[in-house]
Amino acid sequence: MPAPLATLGAWRRVVLPWLAAAVAGCGSAPPVGIVDQAPPTARPSKPPVGGEVLGQSDRFVVYQPGTDDTLKSIAARFLGSEERDWVIGDFNGVSRVQPGQPLVVPLVTLNPIGVHADHYQTVPILCYHRFAATGGKMAVSPATFAAQLDWLARNDYHVIRLAQLLGYLEGRQALPRRSVVITIDDGYESVHRHALPLLRKHGFPATLFVYTDFIGAGDALSWSQLHELAASGLVDVQAHSKTHRNLIERAAGESESQYRAGLETEAKAPRDILERRLPVQVRHYAFPYGDANEAVLDLLAKQHYQLAVTVNPGGNAFFAQPLMLRRTMIFGDSDLESFKAKLQISRGIGAP
Repeated sequence: MPAPLATLGAWRRVVLPWLAAAVAGCGSAPPVGIVDQAPPTARPSKPPVGGEVLGQSDRFVVYQPGTDDTLKSIAARFLGSEERDWVIGDFNGVSRVQPGQPLVVPLVTLNPIGVHADHYQTVPILCYHRFAATGGKMAVSPATFAAQLDWLARNDYHVIRLAQLLGYLEGRQALPRRSVVITIDDGYESVHRHALPLLRKHGFPATLFVYTDFIGAGDALSWSQLHELAASGLVDVQAHSKTHRNLIERAAGESESQYRAGLETEAKAPRDILERRLPVQVRHYAFPYGDANEAVLDLLAKQHYQLAVTVNPGGNAFFAQPLMLRRTMIFGDSDLESFKAKLQISRGIGAP
């Protein structure tokens, strides 16, 4: 059995100076007082084959990786899932196992709101519309979209599901330091033809916001294509209104009661039809043109929507309003450098 942290004399002399430096200098180490008191994750009763447990406590394991270890294999052993490899990578400030370097494995959720001494975490939500080589500013070519996804994968970004933001905004769930969300609006058939194969290449999830009057019309997705997208496990189909009207503008001659009845239709009708026709649960909403007012926000809350997105650019911190999330438009004329500049994953904290 590995010795407990309190009794490791030799280990303390060799590893603790390194651990202190790692914790002090790592951008993911939690500030004092910001620790989620979650129950410790179950630990193996003996060191896994190929690696060595140098020390452990209820909160941490210090592990010397074996020759064949990866962050994913270590996460599977200690955290129960390969998908939690980012927890180890972010805490240690590495993207892969380094030969001869011990790793600290946090066994509890640390710093779920992403606040540090000099900065706080923000999560960018990207907004696409259609995928084509021509078609105006809103059209992003498949080659450009492929290059953007490839760059995210090469640079250790974690494309997360929009739904994962809920726990983060409630202060319950930490997110990878380089988290980004991909969303696509309206429901053009190019999502099925071009975007889905590229998302599958990387295993990246995306949220597709459709306005339901558009389905099956012109160059829109058909119901069968939407079903395939939803069944892929990568594309979450959510509501973008019924008709795509601007929700803060009244039609000519529209009374207050008619306006509010129209808003209710725009919120309720797309959810009802999408849940009836597809294997989805609709809890997220994209405002047409990114616009909302108090009447719209009150209605979404009453309709039990959990998250809603605008087109106000920037990243989302833990204190973001769940029904007014920032979202950054990606246009067809954006080059890769411009794309990188839109990925706001943190904001600095200035001196008082």
